[in-house]
Amino acid sequence: MNRLSSSVPVDEYLADSSVLVYLSDAVTQLLEHKEEYTQFGVVRYFAEYFSSVKNSNHVLFREYSYIRATLHNRASFIRVFWRCYRQIGKSGDMLSMLEYRSLLQLLCPDFPVEVVQSAARIVLMDDAIDCLMSFPDFLYAFQLQFYYQEFLDSVLAIYQDLLAGKSPNTVIVPTSTSIELLHSVTAEENEKAGQQQDGVESSTLAECVEALCDRFKHCHPSRSCMKEVFNQTEKVCYFSFLMSLAKHETINETIGALPSKAELLIDQEMDQELDKLIAQISVSPGSNSSGSAVGGLKEAQRKASPRRNIHHRRKVESDGSTEETDSSEN
Repeated sequence: MNRLSSSVPVDEYLADSSVLVYLSDAVTQLLEHKEEYTQFGVVRYFAEYFSSVKNSNHVLFREYSYIRATLHNRASFIRVFWRCYRQIGKSGDMLSMLEYRSLLQLLCPDFPVEVVQSAARIVLMDDAIDCLMSFPDFLYAFQLQFYYQEFLDSVLAIYQDLLAGKSPNTVIVPTSTSIELLHSVTAEENEKAGQQQDGVESSTLAECVEALCDRFKHCHPSRSCMKEVFNQTEKVCYFSFLMSLAKHETINETIGALPSKAELLIDQEMDQELDKLIAQISVSPGSNSSGSAVGGLKEAQRKASPRRNIHHRRKVESDGSTEETDSSEN
């Protein structure tokens, strides 16, 4: 059904499109930095803001509460993370959970470590989250965990209840408070889970997950994909279930942030930008400095939000140069 159709209730359209989230943020940014923004014109400011939202260039260097506020923001951040650090995958480097956290915090300074830990547990099956991980493995696990975070937290709580022998009829979807408590008892629950390596009955967990999907509406992985994973074995472990979902191409296509695994390390647009940058560095005077090369790579990789475009950057010279610098990086 077309969201612009008159048959769609206004409240439903606003909730589905997240228009109010973006209007509120746009106005907030304008009021906080009106002296800088109004010199460009209010109409131009709103046009640039919503253009950046449409083009998924609006989440870079924004606070965590903003990048997780909508599913579009989450998909945009996942894509930004991939584009900025794709070269890690091309070089074949293996990084630890803490190193991936550092990379994420370069893009979102207050990005929480708990989300990174959860993604690492998917890759490493919760055995030892201090082990090294390849970029593709971590990226797809991170995509699943970050995009469907609330749903997966609820699935984990249900799984742990079933593992403890509770009847599926008594399983309750956790509140935000219980999710916070869940992280504090992870070590204790993992020890219990280690005593039952076979996991839980796939059919039982599948029934609970099916009921959970009804409560989360569209904010959950494809039901058919989850059924496919459940049907592969009589018993299932939580992290093996998530790993199968993370690798599922249909899940990846549904989110729409990343290419297929075969094309993950290919980005012709970015490669062309880097080639142009390298050519400029090679002919520019004083370009033998490694610092200037690194700074140039950062500039070529980033697609800043309107807030970053206007408030956080300044011209170096007024002689026609297009070079820019970010005062926050000094």
